[in-house]
Amino acid sequence: MKDIRICFIGNSFVNGTGDPEKLGWCTRVCSKSTDKSRDITYYNLGIRRETSSDIKERWEAEAEQRFFEGSDNRVVFSFGVNDTVIEEGKMRVENQQSIQNIHAILTKAKMIYNGILMIGPAPIDDKEANERIKALDVQFEEACQELEVPYLSLFETLVDDPLWQEEVSSSDGAHPQAKGYALMADIVLNWEKWWYR
Repeated sequence: MKDIRICFIGNSFVNGTGDPEKLGWCTRVCSKSTDKSRDITYYNLGIRRETSSDIKERWEAEAEQRFFEGSDNRVVFSFGVNDTVIEEGKMRVENQQSIQNIHAILTKAKMIYNGILMIGPAPIDDKEANERIKALDVQFEEACQELEVPYLSLFETLVDDPLWQEEVSSSDGAHPQAKGYALMADIVLNWEKWWYR
């Protein structure tokens, strides 16, 4: 069997916060991606409230500790919502800095690993916040195109989806519950850039 190791690096959406089943989307994706030809070891490195600036500081050391030289090592990044949160009258991370961060993260990741993917930020139950998230999503996609890193935008798919809206609004206003994370997992699994079918 092929030894595949995947680090999922990001924030609370990567962590699976709000899922009563404690699976999130990463576990669901990996469970459906494993078969008799491949053995996937995955690491959930999602930390609640983290911004792109936080992730830029920690991702490389955390991934390095979990990868083996002889294995097929891959990284999936997903972050951005926390950058757009308003604290003390301003965004936690201004868009220009967010773009600098994603460039730094992905440029370095491409130098080290062959398999890199970026999953965009998801909408929440706040119209004003969603305007900021949407703007960042567009800029993230442009950055990934420039860097030639596959990018999956979740925003437009989820923002008007009734299941997603119900899951988030009936939870904490930001995170979905089990059905919402299952929906995210299905979107990733059906994405043509996802590695395993």
